[in-house]
Amino acid sequence: MSMVLESASSASTATPSIGKSRALGASAGQAAGNHHLGGEFLTFRLGAEEYGIEILKVQEIRSYEPPTRIANSASFFKGVVNLRGVIVPIVDLRLKFGCDSAEYNSFTVVIVLNIRGRVVGAVVDSVSDVLELPGDAVRPAPEINAAVDTSYITGIANVSDRMLILMDIEALMSSADMGLIEAAMQ
Repeated sequence: MSMVLESASSASTATPSIGKSRALGASAGQAAGNHHLGGEFLTFRLGAEEYGIEILKVQEIRSYEPPTRIANSASFFKGVVNLRGVIVPIVDLRLKFGCDSAEYNSFTVVIVLNIRGRVVGAVVDSVSDVLELPGDAVRPAPEINAAVDTSYITGIANVSDRMLILMDIEALMSSADMGLIEAAMQ
């Protein structure tokens, strides 16, 4: 199953339906690179927490299929899949972020990302929806001691009764410990 995302039209509060295509747009704030000031975010769950990433980085959402494992790789690197002729590395964000359990079920999906021209898959517990957040709804990431790496958190948003952690997925996937995308590529 696959849901292809296009930036041709606008969807401010749509709930993606796995298996069906739906066009999703991006705001002018994101096009200017102001991802931490608001814009449209795809929200997903990792354990009990809910995260948001810029919709412009999302290529499609697919149901989880076991990838081909690569020997001697990090535990969070699940392997590779063939996506219409493109070999795509798959990273389990639940394992990367140390979630208590990383159970594969019918809600588990792979968010296919396009990061600096490279296609990468991220396994998450489930996809929630697409939200448009005004800049004033986003607060800066909290300052936490050096024992906690918050460099990928761009902000925190309070949406209704839930807390949303906004993540710079490009910085995360480009980090040296991931080894997926050359940091020198700009």
